[in-house]
Amino acid sequence: MLRYIGRTAPLARAVTRAFQGVLLPAVGGHPWTGRTFMAAWSSREALDVTLVDPKLVVEVAVDVARDVASRWRHPARLHRARPDVSAESVPMFGE
Repeated sequence: MLRYIGRTAPLARAVTRAFQGVLLPAVGGHPWTGRTFMAAWSSREALDVTLVDPKLVVEVAVDVARDVASRWRHPARLHRARPDVSAESVPMFGE
Protein backbone atom coordinates (compact mmCIF):
# COMPACT_ATOMS: atom_id res chain seq x y z
CA MET A 1 0.00 0.00 0.00
CA LEU A 2 1.28 3.48 -0.85
CA ARG A 3 1.31 5.92 2.03
CA TYR A 4 1.78 9.64 1.47
CA ILE A 5 4.31 10.89 4.01
CA GLY A 6 5.73 14.02 2.47
CA ARG A 7 6.50 16.17 -0.48
CA THR A 8 9.66 17.11 -2.32
CA ALA A 9 11.24 20.44 -2.93
CA PRO A 10 10.85 21.56 -6.55
CA LEU A 11 13.02 19.51 -8.88
CA ALA A 12 15.60 21.14 -11.13
CA ARG A 13 14.64 21.22 -14.81
CA ALA A 14 17.49 18.84 -15.70
CA VAL A 15 16.18 16.29 -13.16
CA THR A 16 12.64 16.70 -14.45
CA ARG A 17 13.81 16.04 -18.01
CA ALA A 18 15.85 13.00 -16.89
CA PHE A 19 12.80 11.46 -15.20
CA GLN A 20 10.46 12.00 -18.16
CA GLY A 21 11.37 8.69 -19.77
CA VAL A 22 11.47 6.80 -16.45
CA LEU A 23 8.27 7.91 -14.71
CA LEU A 24 5.28 6.50 -16.55
CA PRO A 25 1.64 7.48 -16.02
CA ALA A 26 -0.30 5.04 -13.87
CA VAL A 27 -2.24 2.46 -15.85
CA GLY A 28 -5.30 0.65 -14.50
CA GLY A 29 -5.93 2.92 -11.54
CA HIS A 30 -3.75 4.34 -8.81
CA PRO A 31 -4.26 4.27 -5.01
CA TRP A 32 -4.31 8.08 -4.95
CA THR A 33 -6.80 8.66 -7.78
CA GLY A 34 -9.11 11.51 -6.80
CA ARG A 35 -6.82 12.81 -4.07
CA THR A 36 -5.90 16.50 -3.95
CA PHE A 37 -2.33 17.58 -3.26
CA MET A 38 -1.48 21.03 -1.93
CA ALA A 39 1.58 23.18 -2.64
CA ALA A 40 2.34 23.31 1.12
CA TRP A 41 0.70 22.02 4.31
CA SER A 42 -1.00 25.35 5.03
CA SER A 43 -1.77 26.17 1.39
CA ARG A 44 -5.16 26.12 -0.28
CA GLU A 45 -3.52 25.99 -3.70
CA ALA A 46 -4.11 22.57 -5.27
CA LEU A 47 -1.36 21.20 -7.49
CA ASP A 48 -1.90 19.82 -10.97
CA VAL A 49 -0.44 16.31 -10.68
CA THR A 50 0.08 13.28 -12.89
CA LEU A 51 -0.05 10.04 -10.93
CA VAL A 52 2.72 7.69 -12.00
CA ASP A 53 3.42 3.99 -11.77
CA PRO A 54 5.31 3.68 -8.45
CA LYS A 55 8.32 1.75 -9.75
CA LEU A 56 11.22 4.22 -9.52
CA VAL A 57 13.25 4.08 -6.28
CA VAL A 58 15.06 7.25 -5.23
CA GLU A 59 17.09 8.32 -2.22
CA VAL A 60 15.96 11.47 -0.46
CA ALA A 61 17.30 13.60 2.39
CA VAL A 62 14.72 14.62 4.97
CA ASP A 63 14.56 16.61 8.16
CA VAL A 64 13.49 14.36 11.03
CA ALA A 65 10.70 16.74 12.15
CA ARG A 66 7.24 15.23 11.63
CA ASP A 67 3.69 16.49 12.13
CA VAL A 68 0.90 14.74 14.05
CA ALA A 69 0.06 12.63 10.98
CA SER A 70 3.73 11.41 10.77
CA ARG A 71 4.35 13.39 7.59
CA TRP A 72 7.67 15.15 7.21
CA ARG A 73 7.24 18.82 8.11
CA HIS A 74 9.77 19.99 5.52
CA PRO A 75 10.13 18.99 1.87
CA ALA A 76 12.33 16.04 1.04
CA ARG A 77 15.33 16.74 -1.18
CA LEU A 78 16.11 14.35 -4.00
CA HIS A 79 19.54 12.80 -3.60
CA ARG A 80 19.68 10.34 -6.51
CA ALA A 81 17.71 7.78 -8.47
CA ARG A 82 18.39 4.11 -7.69
CA PRO A 83 17.63 2.12 -10.86
CA ASP A 84 19.62 -0.74 -9.29
CA VAL A 85 16.96 -1.19 -6.57
CA SER A 86 13.50 -2.60 -7.30
CA ALA A 87 10.41 -1.11 -5.69
CA GLU A 88 9.49 -4.57 -4.38
CA SER A 89 12.78 -4.82 -2.45
CA VAL A 90 12.17 -1.61 -0.48
CA PRO A 91 10.57 -2.26 2.94
CA MET A 92 7.16 -0.72 3.49
CA PHE A 93 7.16 2.48 5.54
CA GLY A 94 7.22 1.66 9.25
CA GLU A 95 8.62 -1.88 8.87
